[in-house]
Amino acid sequence: MSIHFPLQADGALDALQPVPRFKSVAGSGNQPLANGTLVFNSPDVFSPLMLMKQSALENNLRQLAAFCREQGVMLAAHGKTSMSPAILRRAVAEGGAWGLSAATPAQVRALRQFGIRNVFLANELVDPAGIRWIGEWQKQHPEHSFLCYVDSLQGVRLLEQHLGDSRISVLLEMSVSGGRTGCRSSAEALEIAAAIAASPALQLVGVAGYEGALGAGRDAAGVQCVKDYCQMLIATAALLAEKNLFASPHIILSAGGGAWFDVVSACFTAANLPLPVTPLIRSGAYMAHDSGLYARIAPFAQPGARHHFTAALEIWGRVLSRPEPGLAFVDFGRRDVPFDQDLPNPLWVRDVDGSALRAASGMRISEVNDQHAYLLLPQEDRLKPGDWVGCGISHPCTAFDKWRYLPLVDDDYCVTDSLETAF
Repeated sequence: MSIHFPLQADGALDALQPVPRFKSVAGSGNQPLANGTLVFNSPDVFSPLMLMKQSALENNLRQLAAFCREQGVMLAAHGKTSMSPAILRRAVAEGGAWGLSAATPAQVRALRQFGIRNVFLANELVDPAGIRWIGEWQKQHPEHSFLCYVDSLQGVRLLEQHLGDSRISVLLEMSVSGGRTGCRSSAEALEIAAAIAASPALQLVGVAGYEGALGAGRDAAGVQCVKDYCQMLIATAALLAEKNLFASPHIILSAGGGAWFDVVSACFTAANLPLPVTPLIRSGAYMAHDSGLYARIAPFAQPGARHHFTAALEIWGRVLSRPEPGLAFVDFGRRDVPFDQDLPNPLWVRDVDGSALRAASGMRISEVNDQHAYLLLPQEDRLKPGDWVGCGISHPCTAFDKWRYLPLVDDDYCVTDSLETAF
């Protein structure tokens, strides 16, 4: 027997072993799957498993790079989505990105460790320890570019107090009432920009914002809302230029997350300002794309789009139980998949040994618990415990953070590379 009776709580423990790092890898869980591993019939794979399709990743990098070339915009691809050095280095080396965006000082540090030379902290920098670390890095690596936001006089003071001998380039962030961070008026913008211009530690080089916080839909009213927001950023830049508050020969205009980079790019490239304009978009979800949120709202998903993204992430799990004819339970849940926008979308089914690939016709995930997914399916379907169910996901920004490691696979689900994450 694998249990000893009577049960006793005797406090006995074995010695602590190295903690497994990769939950989808069998054995010790401390080594990624070897290149060449066939995922679905390998004894080295634990279920559930999130993976990334190499062909989709490469397509997505190519598509946005082509768009940026055509539109004349620069890309600071957002690293927060994956925080994976293998993916993010590709965005620069193969995907045409000028650099990468970050959301926190810790992410800035990670990107530097990934070997990224141009980093844009698309947020306010107010943490004294973070300011000091970034200031010291810039002092030691003056050839590396760094940008961040400022939206308050207190933010200016904190940077001056903790940057030491370093001097950094900043963008004034603007927003609207009810929006996210950013100045709310032109008068406030002028006051803060003047403080930046007078600071020995800071150089004003542009104006930025985040249109995604507007909550606009892809109807005519939503598109106009985003256009109006972009025009507000342009008008602010014109006002600051009129007052000679920019320290740079070019004005950076930055916005453009995963949902609106097309509208943002069109507005910024048409801007007529006293200095040359450098539009800088910050999309990040495009590298993975998805089968839900971004499949609906991404610019390349809209009618008439010349480019297209492909969903790169899939979650595969095994059927745990089929207690009712129209209900099965799969072994992934909130610890494994994003659930903040949509639930996983069943795409494919395989037998226990990975064979007999077929479409997941009529199947739907209705709910997820911590480690269970409720799978509704036709009563006559032959799905059984142990079978694989593969799903697309929605919202990649809350997918990668649940995994320390994902295998990159070709279209035959053969491992080609290891994607570790640094959350």
